[in-house]
Amino acid sequence: MVSTLAAASPAASITGSRWPGQLAAVDMGSNSFRLEIGQLHQGRYRRIDYLKETVRLGAGLDDKGLLTEEAAARGLACLARFAQRLQGFVPSQVRAVATQTLREARNRDAFLARATTVLGQPIEVISGREEARLIYAGVARLQPSEHARLVVDIGGRSTEMILGRGRMPLRAESFQVGSVSLSMKYFGEGRFTEAAFRAAQVAAGAELEEALEPFAPAHWIEALGSSGTVGAVSQLLSASNVTDGRITPMGLRWLMEQCLRAGRVEKLSLPGLKDDRRAVIAGGLAILYTLAMHFGIDALSPARGALRQGVIFDLDERLAAAQATDGHDIRDASVRELQRRFKVDAEQAGRVGELAQTMYDSVQSRAAHDARRELGWACALHEMGMVVSHHDHHRHSAYLVANVDAPGFSQSQQRRLAALVLAQRGGLRKVEGSLVQDEFAWQTLCLRLAIIVCHARGEVESDALTLRRAGGMATLTVPPTWVETHPRTVHLLSEEAAAWERGGPLMLALKA
Repeated sequence: MVSTLAAASPAASITGSRWPGQLAAVDMGSNSFRLEIGQLHQGRYRRIDYLKETVRLGAGLDDKGLLTEEAAARGLACLARFAQRLQGFVPSQVRAVATQTLREARNRDAFLARATTVLGQPIEVISGREEARLIYAGVARLQPSEHARLVVDIGGRSTEMILGRGRMPLRAESFQVGSVSLSMKYFGEGRFTEAAFRAAQVAAGAELEEALEPFAPAHWIEALGSSGTVGAVSQLLSASNVTDGRITPMGLRWLMEQCLRAGRVEKLSLPGLKDDRRAVIAGGLAILYTLAMHFGIDALSPARGALRQGVIFDLDERLAAAQATDGHDIRDASVRELQRRFKVDAEQAGRVGELAQTMYDSVQSRAAHDARRELGWACALHEMGMVVSHHDHHRHSAYLVANVDAPGFSQSQQRRLAALVLAQRGGLRKVEGSLVQDEFAWQTLCLRLAIIVCHARGEVESDALTLRRAGGMATLTVPPTWVETHPRTVHLLSEEAAAWERGGPLMLALKA
């Protein structure tokens, strides 16, 4: 695999790793879990290792939306094997993402807690649109083109569709229909019938109907299919000499005829059909045929690149941004766009952010880079809810941060930011579950103090205040002259100290 990148990867400068220069992505899909390890050097991407296991996590969601223990055990066993391969990697070299099944699972937090312990790395649940963006990033880097293109990725419980040109995704959407979910519902007994295929195609068409205009053939020149379902169907058509590997309506009809002749999934015998695809092939064919018919796709070519490579390229950009002031981190662009969209007072957000970061550095000098970044983003967005209402704007802000589409951010990270934004004012009990984390408690304290000091929405003498810590005690020192000239701020700071005494894990003392 070759990628045309502008410079060597900043991963080469990572210290403390047994494998400097390498980056790893864990893709926890609904059908398969994948681990990809790669290296970027002098504009080229080289795969170091690739592991794939069929876990069928998506088949383990019961009718109440809960992940069964049997499915969870399969996932955890796979992650334990991945963890062995990742020994020697430091956290900044690895990014693990989970997709549709864990977006749906009502008990996902319990599973993620266990999974994070087993893998030894944090796991992020990403939104459908973020998954689509990362899929396109993988395809665009490994199969570059300046043509307008449609990229389709059929997963176990979701299908992503992306329009793009070059490296720029122009529209990215995710739809809740996949090869596992459709196969379970319409071919769950292992029987292939014409009625089942028709019903599955109608269900897929109903889910994809809203995409008909935005993804119509007028918007693209070439169509590519990424990841497992497309790869498996392409291999079947090529192995039987039906096509050269491209997926066509004629080829799909031929494959469905073979399924109908076999009658049952266990009797289906085709060159290139792997056992891990047998149980979900019918659902995948139904989605592909629906896409071909509804969206005018005469030929869908298998793509180089997928979600896992997109995650690696995205991680590389994050590392570059962390090492250079002019580095590109798409999350910064997302925050600026949200400030514009929700009419945030950027000057006020900047004042709060500068003071909060100064205070945080003084009490958390060894804080992780992402912890500092999250505090900065929370400061930038803490007032976005004012576009809804000034009353309880912190609650509106938290809801928006948690639910808005923000390219580059995972759902997990947005929830952490939302909790921090919610904690910016008022009582602390509403976030007491998060405050047990030492990092979150100090982020919250610094955010709240900065907002109080900047409450007059004018320039502040940030160097006049000093925050220090001793264990769980924070001391804010203010000069006597500052106390005399800022009586209202001192009053608010005294109330803040009382709030932490009533309901916080930290104690705050004022010292003049």
